[in-house]
Amino acid sequence: MTTPPSSWTRFMTSHLNWPRHFWRESAPPTLMLGLLVCFYDDLELLDAAVAQVILHQMIKCSHLRGFQAGVQKLKADLLEIATENQTLNETLGSLSDAVVGLTHSQLESLCPEAVHGAISTLNQVSGWAKSQVVILSAKYLAHEKVLSFYNVSQMGVLLAGVGTQAFHAMDRRDLVQLLRSAVSLHVSDLSPAQQHGVLSKVMEAGDTASGIVEIQGAFFKEVSLFDLWREPGFNPTVLKEKELRRSQALFLFELLSKTTRRPEELLSAGQLVKGVMCSHIEAMSVDSFLAHFQYFENNFSLLSPYQINCLAWKYWEVSRSSMPPFLLATLPARYLASVPASQCVPFLISLGKSQLDSLVLDSHKKNSVLKKVQQCLNDSVADEYTVDILGNLLCHLPAAVIHRGVSPRAWATALHSLRDCLDLSPQQKVAVRLRLLEQHGLPQNWTAETTKDLGPFLVLFSGDELSSVATKFPDILQQTASKMAGTLPPKEFLQAVFESVRNSSEESPSSDRSPGCHGVSAPSSNDIIKLAEANACWAPEGLLCLGEDAFLRSVELLGAVRSFSPAQLRTLKEKAVQVWDTPSYWREYHLASLGRIVLALTESELEQLDLSSIDTVASLSQQTEWTPEQAKSILQGFLEDSGYSVQDLKSFHLVGLGATLCAMNITEISLIKISEFRVVVARIGTLLCSTHVLAEFKRKAEVVFGGPTEWSSSVLQELGTIAAGLSKEELRMLDKDLMPYFQPSAIKCLPDEIFKELSAEQIASLGPENAAAVTPAQRRQLSMLQLQSLQRALDGAKTRSWLDEPPSASPTRTPSSLSPPGAWVSQSLGLGCPLLVLMPRLVW
Repeated sequence: MTTPPSSWTRFMTSHLNWPRHFWRESAPPTLMLGLLVCFYDDLELLDAAVAQVILHQMIKCSHLRGFQAGVQKLKADLLEIATENQTLNETLGSLSDAVVGLTHSQLESLCPEAVHGAISTLNQVSGWAKSQVVILSAKYLAHEKVLSFYNVSQMGVLLAGVGTQAFHAMDRRDLVQLLRSAVSLHVSDLSPAQQHGVLSKVMEAGDTASGIVEIQGAFFKEVSLFDLWREPGFNPTVLKEKELRRSQALFLFELLSKTTRRPEELLSAGQLVKGVMCSHIEAMSVDSFLAHFQYFENNFSLLSPYQINCLAWKYWEVSRSSMPPFLLATLPARYLASVPASQCVPFLISLGKSQLDSLVLDSHKKNSVLKKVQQCLNDSVADEYTVDILGNLLCHLPAAVIHRGVSPRAWATALHSLRDCLDLSPQQKVAVRLRLLEQHGLPQNWTAETTKDLGPFLVLFSGDELSSVATKFPDILQQTASKMAGTLPPKEFLQAVFESVRNSSEESPSSDRSPGCHGVSAPSSNDIIKLAEANACWAPEGLLCLGEDAFLRSVELLGAVRSFSPAQLRTLKEKAVQVWDTPSYWREYHLASLGRIVLALTESELEQLDLSSIDTVASLSQQTEWTPEQAKSILQGFLEDSGYSVQDLKSFHLVGLGATLCAMNITEISLIKISEFRVVVARIGTLLCSTHVLAEFKRKAEVVFGGPTEWSSSVLQELGTIAAGLSKEELRMLDKDLMPYFQPSAIKCLPDEIFKELSAEQIASLGPENAAAVTPAQRRQLSMLQLQSLQRALDGAKTRSWLDEPPSASPTRTPSSLSPPGAWVSQSLGLGCPLLVLMPRLVW
């Protein structure tokens, strides 16, 4: 029986006049087809050579975000054809980026010579999973035998598969050459443990100066504060291309400002602006501050809320008439009264270009800012012009304004802008949903075009409302879901996506299902690709009945699902045991591919793992939901399998162990070498360990940095959560000027009974960001005076009262509508200073 021609073939023969036999004789001229090649479906006509040509042309298909399930299935089918009558070793270099579809067993079957021969293709392919990179790197290096600059420089994206210990064992000169080469672009893909394996070698032999010069970009953020201390001289120009942690920037700015005639000139040295302290800002002359403010303005994304608050106070003091209006939002709420009605437009434009959530952290203060916004708007958004003026402020409009205050004329433009609002409140979401229902009616009556246009807002509707969309337009619903990578949609939306995939699935039941699975609904690999986060809707028994081939092709995707319940994770772990045997047989790439599924491993199963490699442990420590017992099993497993004792651990071991360090007891922590600890303090300072563990790390930090009374702002910032190990007495002794340099995570980690020992003056000096980090439990321990101080810090009040005088505001009137720019006038604030609108600051 002859198979009828597909829609693809009918298109070719009718529109391009290509005879059917052409496909058997020559490769199709796919260059003429553009993205249409991504929907090719006449596979029965192809031979291996033609399939390889099509695969090469399908590289462009990665741009089709809503169609990746179909694209990946097509690539897998073409891959089978392209390797017919040939081994994978023979065709590896001619399969384009379809090679990312190869399973672990297929990659393991490759010989080192084949990987070496195809390295120029493999090193450029995007989309590799970490587990695949580990396998291919091992194959490539098995052929090379010795790790040198030349063979590592050929690896490209596969560099991330080189082991931490292997990096550390390389010749230092080769590593320095590596950092100078183009392949250094891939250093950011290395795990923190791998980066420290490189760093510890580059910085060894006491040659800190040359090491610091060679380390560029984001990699520089791994350089310890201790190593910067050891380098006596810095050239600001060397720092321009380096990313800095705030602790590094604080130290370097303070150091360089002492050796520079005009410290404000350091503001142009890349990320050094992160290290500007309030004392530096206050010390600037009026002319110098106004002349250099553009450097702050151009780098607001690098500044902390505390720094921005300091800038606002300085501007208020020296030139409030020309103050960028959005800075008023960082001052106490009463200062907003200084904005007269005639200046509403520049105020809204300026504030709309900022990110209000990072500018104003206190909810009460944010409400005051939004009341001023509503006052300027007269509680209505009249037209598209007003929507443009509001910018990011649109995401913060109250639900009542969204529902009734946005005019029909402005709604289409406002709705387009609301697509980019990631954190709408439940009330705002209800308001948007009601407007959509009023405009378009119930979802069951929507057309395909309406459904596609409203795609990002489908998450606002109930399961019942979405059921009709899932039935009528499953493809649109699935494409919408595929564009939500990185977000966690509501369960009702995920369930609708799940039903749409199940209802539209054309695949027959898998032939490789486990015994006893008759009648059980289980996913295919194509289903899993389409569902993404909605895979959380599978029943545990369905996951257990997953076919072996489907599991192998989709384990990475399943390991990335954040909504899986413990029962589902345990089921997938059981499936992994079915496919790969017991954990004692698992290797690093198995664990890397499992993602969150590893959390289901019991303590006895963790003990079975081969944890001799720090890279294997680093893969496990990426998960942050381990129980203390599991973390202890991982820690002990590494020490036993590697043969290391605690005192033998290198800096990269400590980094790779990650959160499992919290499972150490006080005796074990005391055994860590100071020489290794001091270069990873910042990394350890990101861990959320128990108070007694943090207290022991704090004692080690004192050996490096001295006692708490000797700590500077850069040291306190470097310590992170380690600073939460301070005792009551030590906390009380800290200078109030240091309080803004606690990290917010450290504030949260301070025990309630210790936090309450801070004086009212210390609490008032916390700064807006740290004040916002105070937990409800900590608040409950505070006295009335301490609570008042906390509110001052949240408000952004000046700790030196001589500058904290409330403005005498002119009476304001609410405009009936926003005036056009030509109608703006200068008005007095009642302080003898005219409020002028600086036109160059406004971008239309």
